[in-house]
Amino acid sequence: MDVAGKKAVIFGGTSGIGLATGQRLVALGADVIAISRNPEKAGDVPAGITLKKCDVLDCDALQAVLLECAPYDILVSAATGGARAVGPFLEMDMDGYKASFDKLWGYANVVRFGVGHLPDDGCTVLVSGAPARKTKPGQVAIGSVGGAVEALVRAIAREVAPKRINIVSPGTIDTPMVAAQGEERATFYAKATASNIIPRAGTADEVAQGIIFVIQNDFVTGTTVDVDGGWLLS
Repeated sequence: MDVAGKKAVIFGGTSGIGLATGQRLVALGADVIAISRNPEKAGDVPAGITLKKCDVLDCDALQAVLLECAPYDILVSAATGGARAVGPFLEMDMDGYKASFDKLWGYANVVRFGVGHLPDDGCTVLVSGAPARKTKPGQVAIGSVGGAVEALVRAIAREVAPKRINIVSPGTIDTPMVAAQGEERATFYAKATASNIIPRAGTADEVAQGIIFVIQNDFVTGTTVDVDGGWLLS
């Protein structure tokens, strides 16, 4: 796909991986609509990116904003859906575990209501995470949700063909989702990535490169591209 002149809709597109993807698409000549629950928190965004507000768990609002944006060629969701439970499963608050699946429901809504507005040569990309296939202690909720997202994509890839759908799976990425600053932030990321083959946190832009790859490559569908610093091999 030559993305120049194409229109992209990115949920979770006002910060982190979603914003980095929008910036790369704009640089390649695409028009980008970035959608989030709180677009007013985005600050300055590059020219070529239009902001819209929508909660992916609100099906009526989601359908309305997708219809407003249509037609478009590229559909991306990096929306987290909200808070995610962490810690040992046997001690976990089950309401927190269930709430972690808001990411899955949000992705399912985006695909269900968004793919129909894509042309036959359009594509969808969802963002999973390395714990989907290698879950570290305390990541049962995150791993469960990521695994469900990846299974969803594999299951529906044939149904949506010839439109394409893929997953990009990041490892530990330095994004605004981590609130710590300064030395505390550096210590957190150093500890989290110490066993990786590449022992550092990735950047949102490095994940965005993976997303751009599966957008542009017309011979890739129903698959997962890892951008994880060697997480799966550590």
